Amino acid sequence: MRKLLSPVPIFATLLLMALIAPFFLNQYKIFVGNLVFIYIILALGLNLLLGYAGLLAFVNAALFGIGAYAAAIARTKLGIPYGIALPLGGCAAMVIGVLVALPALRLSGLYLALATVAFAQFAVWVFAHWDAVTGGPTGIRMAAINYGTPGAWETTHYYVSLAIAVGLTVVTLNILRSRFGRAFVAIRESEVAAEGLAIDLTRTKTTVYALSAFYAGTAGALFAPILTIVVPESYDLFQVIVQFAMVVVGGLGSITGAILGAIGLIGVQEVLRTTKELQEIAFGGMILLTVLFLPGGLAGLLRKHLHEWREPLRRKGDHR
Repeated sequence: MRKLLSPVPIFATLLLMALIAPFFLNQYKIFVGNLVFIYIILALGLNLLLGYAGLLAFVNAALFGIGAYAAAIARTKLGIPYGIALPLGGCAAMVIGVLVALPALRLSGLYLALATVAFAQFAVWVFAHWDAVTGGPTGIRMAAINYGTPGAWETTHYYVSLAIAVGLTVVTLNILRSRFGRAFVAIRESEVAAEGLAIDLTRTKTTVYALSAFYAGTAGALFAPILTIVVPESYDLFQVIVQFAMVVVGGLGSITGAILGAIGLIGVQEVLRTTKELQEIAFGGMILLTVLFLPGGLAGLLRKHLHEWREPLRRKGDHR
């Protein structure tokens, strides 16, 4: 019985439910399922950067937008098939993320955070004012994707998003079990001690930035077609709050936390969809309550009450 409450059988059951769900859901609920998978990818990437490497940066919303715009431009203006535009969005965000990371890594703490906020704001300004490329405030419209499969394209897109979310979850697990994953945590705990262990700080930080940016860009490229339009306000500071709320409420430094945070916060967002002000209050309140009363987030509760629950780079008995 205890083995049934460990991560593998629980996530296998959730995956099976996700696979058969479109046979029982309407188009709106399939849309919400798509959002959940996209935000799981975003939360995994942000957790690598913030939760495992301990780098306080606010660039993920901008990189999410860069991935969306890159895919939209490639598809609508250059006529590139979506199968190529999708990885192109991830790669474009990764390249720009690394270009931003190299000078930003000379900074630390509050100064690094402020520099990344400035970049995020600059990116939104570019989205809104570079009319010839981004379409300015009116954005870029995307037509439905022709996957060549029977049924609605949104259902096929749902399975594409699910496959990529599962694939990147497995990739993240393997990264955390590698020397890079241990290096991320060493830097988070103490940069001085990490240098003493012969860890190259610049190379390791650049690697985690690149990975996080690729995840954000890939999520953006998946996000663009389901809204059928790419506009600047989808990637503003509110998007930063949403993504931070997911990793903090789900649990920093936890793959389970990224998944639970994405599922929970998308649920709240959909319930409050008609009132953005209430969403901002709800997300801000959830971050505050989690920091004050549940520092380990939802994943911390699982580790505390289910002793079979194990995650990479977590010590036995660590409930934080």
